[in-house]
Amino acid sequence: MSKIAPAVSAPTCFCRDCLGDVDFGGRRCGQCGSPRLVRHPALPALSLAHIDCDAFYATVEKRDNPEIADKPVIIGGGKRGVVSAACYIARTYGVRSAMPMFKALALCPQATVIRPDMAKYVRVGREVRQAMQALTPLVEPLSIDEAFLDLAGTERVHGMIPAKVLAKFAREVESRLGITVSVGLSVNKFLAKIASDLDKPRGFAALDQDEARTLLKEKPVGFIFGVGPATQERLIQRGYRTIADLQRADEIELMRQFPSDGRRLWRLARGIDDRRVVADRGAKTISTETTFESDIKDFTTLEKLLWRLSEKVSTRLKNGDLSGCTITLKLKTADFRQRTRSQSIGAPTQLAAKIFAISREMLAREIDGTAFRLMGTGVSALRPGSQADDTDMLDRRAAHAERAMDDLRKKFGQSAVIRGIAYDGPPKEAEG
Repeated sequence: MSKIAPAVSAPTCFCRDCLGDVDFGGRRCGQCGSPRLVRHPALPALSLAHIDCDAFYATVEKRDNPEIADKPVIIGGGKRGVVSAACYIARTYGVRSAMPMFKALALCPQATVIRPDMAKYVRVGREVRQAMQALTPLVEPLSIDEAFLDLAGTERVHGMIPAKVLAKFAREVESRLGITVSVGLSVNKFLAKIASDLDKPRGFAALDQDEARTLLKEKPVGFIFGVGPATQERLIQRGYRTIADLQRADEIELMRQFPSDGRRLWRLARGIDDRRVVADRGAKTISTETTFESDIKDFTTLEKLLWRLSEKVSTRLKNGDLSGCTITLKLKTADFRQRTRSQSIGAPTQLAAKIFAISREMLAREIDGTAFRLMGTGVSALRPGSQADDTDMLDRRAAHAERAMDDLRKKFGQSAVIRGIAYDGPPKEAEG
């Protein structure tokens, strides 16, 4: 839990646009006339925030192409792919992230569909992250477009309470980067995350522990982070359907029924969360995947695609100076059933040859006549790149050759050197 002592005469209501103080019962700012006010009696004491970029991928694309600013936009692959992101206009039609594209287009056939440009999104995400880190060193990224921030003790540095610092941040990000964010401010991570969802988009919401208990009462138990479908079903079987049921439960009894989760569930149901903001945890997994234009069951075809995925993961590991000890293969069948297989290795690696070799072994065991619509590979249990061990490669010569290819590609371009397994034949001559 993160708190600061309230400042003398600290504002409990202010304008998000000019940051001027406003009477608590005011409806508009007396200085600029804006109705965008932040008000909460505990405002001076709240310093833990969750910041979430609004419909991030879609917002970046709209920023770069004003012609689609007022149109529904879906970020995703072809008709067999899934929705990576949807703007708020598209969401009014029922389009949601991870929805199959064919279903999204059936709901919103007039949508503008754009394939993801991850390199661009990463660049913008880094700019937002840098702006966050200018506010406080305690920034804990959750993904490319969201993070927890702890601003306790920064009031003297910024000359204003954390709430105003965050409002100023949101205003400057919108002005300088052309995207919008929503801010949730509370006493802990769990409640800050809830608060950031209360007023989207361009939102700013504050939430204290007492009102959180009332807000949580009617929510289903699955609303609590970490409660997946299996745990939710177990809770329902024991009579815990809503968070109010957990609030009424005896802590000891809940711990007896759920030895590993009981105490955490009892506390979160009451808005209690002691997790601290940990500065820049970094990525937990480096992975990539692709959805095929048509289902594939042939091992040779899948093998060739797997090599390309392995190279992509390897490149990201090398660029991030990372290596990893666990390799994971992901497959999705034609009927959307998912298969995930993982294998740990003796020493960290960042080389495509090793990632491919292990992934290929796991893929070979899955070839049983099943047609697959999606395949991915990734590396987890990450370590610094300096810990990568070439003695664990297929052999030292292969590792040396791969790094030599990397050097050539940096100098002459990505297509300068192509491994045989990825070769699709000579380039075709242009017609006409």
